[in-house]
Amino acid sequence: MDKITIYVVEDYFLTRASYRHILGSTEDFELLGDFETAEECLEAMAKKQADIVLMDLGLPFMNGIEATRIINEKYPETKVVVLTSHENEDEVLACVASGASGYVLKDLELDTLKKIIRAVNFGALWFDPQIADVTKSVIPKPKSTDFDNLYDKKDIKSLLTEREYEVLKLISEGKSNVEIGEIMMVSTNTAKAHVGNILSKLSVKDRVQAAVLAVKSEMFK
Repeated sequence: MDKITIYVVEDYFLTRASYRHILGSTEDFELLGDFETAEECLEAMAKKQADIVLMDLGLPFMNGIEATRIINEKYPETKVVVLTSHENEDEVLACVASGASGYVLKDLELDTLKKIIRAVNFGALWFDPQIADVTKSVIPKPKSTDFDNLYDKKDIKSLLTEREYEVLKLISEGKSNVEIGEIMMVSTNTAKAHVGNILSKLSVKDRVQAAVLAVKSEMFK
């Protein structure tokens, strides 16, 4: 079984050292590196991507929210789990909008953090129970209860990043992952990851359903 590869971004040395020790000694984890700044992590990501990035929010220079947004746009296969020492509704919403797959308070048990990393790596979303209710406010309300007409095109577009919107347009044109990758000048794996994110956000089973939804909502007219 392949190990889960991890980068840690944390500016406090002792906390970073603790993560380095615990995660580095976990059998199914491979700690690729730990960094004091988001910029250092992004430089490393350009050379070797990780499955998971544990991202502190309060960093010197670029903050964790901006770094999460960049990782989500450039490396959609990588999942970001945000680490923070406090609850803040605006920060939670910003992290969700930036593509974070988890929002974790730092005072949790390290064994719990390991379980969260494993769950997120397999596609789960995890938000600390103390702030989980905040995420409900970012879910758009349907305009009706008709299964074929739940959201209008504006609501659907608001769920997607600009990059994902471009990918959905190509999906609706019948393009394959290989063709999407060529058109957008990204790898096939990156194109596939964008497609997977779109299917998840639109709550559809496959690309055909995504295309039908886009056509029905007249998103590209």
